Amino acid sequence: MTKRVVIIGNGISGITAARHIRKKSDYKITVISAETRYFFSRTALMYVYMGHMKFEHTQPYESWFWKKNKINLLQAYVESIDFNARKLTTTSGNIDYDILIIATGSVPNKFGWPGQELEGVQGLYSYQDLERMEKYTQNIDHAVVVGGGLIGVEMAEMLHTRNIGVTFLVRESHFWGNILPKEEGNLVLRHLRDNGIDLKLDTELKEIVPDENGRARAVIDSHGDRVDCRFVGLTAGVKPNIDFLRDTELRMDRGILVDSYLKTNIPDVYCIGDCAQHKDPPGGRAPVEQVWYTGRMMGETVAKTITGTPAAYDPGPWFNSAKFFDIEYQTYGWVRHQLGQEEATHYWENDQGDKCVRFVWNESDGKLTGFNSFGIRWRHEVFDEWLRSGATIDTVMQDLHTANFDPEFYPRYESRIRESLNINV
Repeated sequence: MTKRVVIIGNGISGITAARHIRKKSDYKITVISAETRYFFSRTALMYVYMGHMKFEHTQPYESWFWKKNKINLLQAYVESIDFNARKLTTTSGNIDYDILIIATGSVPNKFGWPGQELEGVQGLYSYQDLERMEKYTQNIDHAVVVGGGLIGVEMAEMLHTRNIGVTFLVRESHFWGNILPKEEGNLVLRHLRDNGIDLKLDTELKEIVPDENGRARAVIDSHGDRVDCRFVGLTAGVKPNIDFLRDTELRMDRGILVDSYLKTNIPDVYCIGDCAQHKDPPGGRAPVEQVWYTGRMMGETVAKTITGTPAAYDPGPWFNSAKFFDIEYQTYGWVRHQLGQEEATHYWENDQGDKCVRFVWNESDGKLTGFNSFGIRWRHEVFDEWLRSGATIDTVMQDLHTANFDPEFYPRYESRIRESLNINV
């Protein structure tokens, strides 16, 4: 009998799983999502708002792709799951399954702020969030963004492109202070302020003040200051979207607990992407990783296991990339906001203060453990190999030119970086 695979969620994790299961089997595949009918690139939502592309341009597959590949799409909400009967109840009826993959993604964090449910107050994660942002930022002069992380920077840039003034409330003493060392945080801080963003450090949201119609009118911060605004972006991180499963037999913590094969405690039930929490994270990585490429890798991994070639999830060395207005950010390995006890570091910044790199290595053996870069583009595969092979800081500095993204068209900084390390070590 052909197995029936049901996937809850049509983000990068769920759709990658569906595609790879189809490549390897003739299983019956159903993908359920109430967000949109077709999969889209979530990271591209900001560019739709900024007018760089239309929403349909964010969909990597034509509408005929799903029928041709026999992937059934169901636009509905899952109301409950009977794991013993292997049955889902949805707003469009009941669905039986043999294998279930939970890939429900994330939702923006809310911390019980007074006024957080007002109109014009929201996060930025879903397509519906984009629609609401379009609605509530029409013809406004000022907005407040709460939370100094990547989503907050994206939202600030989106608003800035429409000439909407932005006040950015950041809890830490420098930008993204729970992730970035002080020097990198201050570089981003200067760049944001140069672009007209009003950044308030050591400042938290206390209250959102409504108008007479139940819409945001102002915020009161932790210093008692009032900022008038008509839109409030709540970008203080995200959490796994699993509340509707809290009263089930699934074992959970922050996310749904999975083993190295992405299996939950219930037979033939898997969890991947933002909502998965690894009981034994590989390579010292975080238990919950809410980034695009890890979701894609989990989708590929679970497809192998489900189709008969079990594979453990192995994402390799950590990396991530982002953009702060027009400064590109890359990070490899582990660069923590505070140096570890047995770690050494070197930081280089150009004279203009808009480009920098940081190296982190073990003091005992000199092996590279982390690298940050702002404003300079590097080749991912080179740093990935250095981290996998245990290359020393001396080897990295000697061969740094091999990591230059494009020697022909991009400026070269390797010699200045090497000189500064030799002078300061």
